[in-house]
Amino acid sequence: MNKAQLFEQIKKKKSYLCIGLDTDLEKIPKHLLKSEDPVFEFNKQIIDATHEFCVAYKPNTAFYEALGASGWVSLKKTLDYIPKDCFTIADAKRGDIGNTSSLYARAFFRQMDFDAITVAPYMGEDSVKPFLEFEDKWVILLIHTSNSGSTDFQRIETRDGKFLFEEVIFASQRWATPDRMMYVVGATHPEKFEEIRKLAPDHFFLVPGIGAQGGDLEAVSKAGMNEQCGLLVNSSRAIIYASANENFADAARKEAKTVQLQMSKFLELWCK
Repeated sequence: MNKAQLFEQIKKKKSYLCIGLDTDLEKIPKHLLKSEDPVFEFNKQIIDATHEFCVAYKPNTAFYEALGASGWVSLKKTLDYIPKDCFTIADAKRGDIGNTSSLYARAFFRQMDFDAITVAPYMGEDSVKPFLEFEDKWVILLIHTSNSGSTDFQRIETRDGKFLFEEVIFASQRWATPDRMMYVVGATHPEKFEEIRKLAPDHFFLVPGIGAQGGDLEAVSKAGMNEQCGLLVNSSRAIIYASANENFADAARKEAKTVQLQMSKFLELWCK
């Protein structure tokens, strides 16, 4: 899915919601454990209930890798089930020397056929470029994340007075255009959004931290939107675990619709 197609879906659905499919066998409703593939069955019902309110799904691959071979099967079945009008993100946080990154890229873009993958940029250009060799696929660089330890390195000042995360933004804009690269910018640091938007005016931001982590959707939307929205705001636990009972899919639908209605208002206000 290219940038224009993504924006068309945002306008059509009046939403920039990304739902994180962080599916944990210890948290899904117990009755699903009797299913042949409990992880896929949970994801399937969540997708059926929420796809009209979101434009993207983001499976965190750790939840599937932890299950071994069966987890990869569940992940592939989930990816194949997601409607084609939804953007798909492998939240895999890869990044290694060039030849290894090439294999990661092949795994997630050719074997799995995700639209995008999250990549840690710490090892530099040659660790990111292999992911950009696949046409119409996206790299989402970890820039300013939502976790409590994000400031340990991301806000270290360099010799010319810039923060390290700013240096990554400047350098990475030489590697790809905004049509191929996004940035992860955590919702738990809304004070940085306006500043980061000035550094990357045309890029999409993948924004974790809304919902269970306490991020402010309104503040992020106001500071972060550009003319093509420029935001994919992720919510995982607050939606998929809205209920632990047999009505979990209905509860997830209700939560997703609530967020979509808020987003619709913010699009009218600030996506101009």
